[in-house]
Amino acid sequence: MTTAQAAAADFTQEDRTLRFTGGWTLAQLGDVPNRLERLDTSPDTVDLSGVDRMDTVGAWIVHRLKRDHDVKVEGASEKAEELIEKVGTVDKPFQIKPDDGPSFRRVLEHVGAATSIAGRTLIGLVDFFGATLIAFWNVILNPKRFRTNATIKQFEVVGVDALAIIGLMSFLIGIVIAQQGAIQLRQFGAEVYTINLVGRLTWRELGVLMTAIMVAGRSGSAFAAQIGSMKLAEEVDAMRTIGLAPMEALVLPRVIAAVLMMPCLAFYAAMMAMIGGGLFSWLSLNLPPVTFVARIREVVPMTDVYQGLIKAPVFGLIIAMAGCFQGMQVEGNAEAVGLRTTSAVVQSIFLVIVLDAFFAVFFASIGWI
Repeated sequence: MTTAQAAAADFTQEDRTLRFTGGWTLAQLGDVPNRLERLDTSPDTVDLSGVDRMDTVGAWIVHRLKRDHDVKVEGASEKAEELIEKVGTVDKPFQIKPDDGPSFRRVLEHVGAATSIAGRTLIGLVDFFGATLIAFWNVILNPKRFRTNATIKQFEVVGVDALAIIGLMSFLIGIVIAQQGAIQLRQFGAEVYTINLVGRLTWRELGVLMTAIMVAGRSGSAFAAQIGSMKLAEEVDAMRTIGLAPMEALVLPRVIAAVLMMPCLAFYAAMMAMIGGGLFSWLSLNLPPVTFVARIREVVPMTDVYQGLIKAPVFGLIIAMAGCFQGMQVEGNAEAVGLRTTSAVVQSIFLVIVLDAFFAVFFASIGWI
């Protein structure tokens, strides 16, 4: 049987030989594969001496005949034989070899590998912090190298663009704190102390902590993705080639913006939470705004405000450092950008919570309770 295409297959009943001729490529096969499937008798031999050209599709047809009918292939050129062999190597069932080792050893291996990665990341982050300090010192010595426009742009990205989401989040958190606190305090007839709970919890912890988590998710991930994409596009290497320091041009503006904007955002978040808690107290507990404000001034010491404003720039530094550091570690392909972005968010939030615990112990030790 033959076709109008260049590829053809003739089957001889006497010697049970299937002879292929023409070009056995995807563009020239036509309906030859369908005709081969309709053969009544299985061939014993496949003769490829008349094949002019063969691609992987043609090689797969020959390999399938060998696999299903155990035929013998003759007359194939050296390139055709090599192609058929390569196609056959991938036609194997995928098998996952189970790990026969004890489960406890596998757990220890995973824990050890994770600990090693965490240690190397911490060392790299400290080294990156040192490089940032050097870049900052170089900018102080040469003020003309400071990138004002880039820093102002990051002010907008980190601060102004985040006002809406942080304000809404803090407002709702204030309502939730007041609502949950009122439910518990109502059992003792002490609903008025809901104001104490909202005021102290907001200014001491949740205002700055929730802001830091939100900034880590927004800005920290953006820093990692932006710098990582530039790293993949070799823009960072191009900057070094033309004499620009990436630490000064990319990292320093983002770090400065995060450090300076975090106290403003934390104060703004605390105020929005107070508004949310005050609104709930007014509508649900019948505590007018004047009473709420007066009570806040009585029960919230200035040390609570100082705690939030002291922690905020440190958290901003950690978030910016983690995002920029992970962005600088991107290499390989676009998948690395996503992995490093996720690592930046997880790393920054973890470090923020750890540092918050240290701050809590420190402030308690100096009497700021």
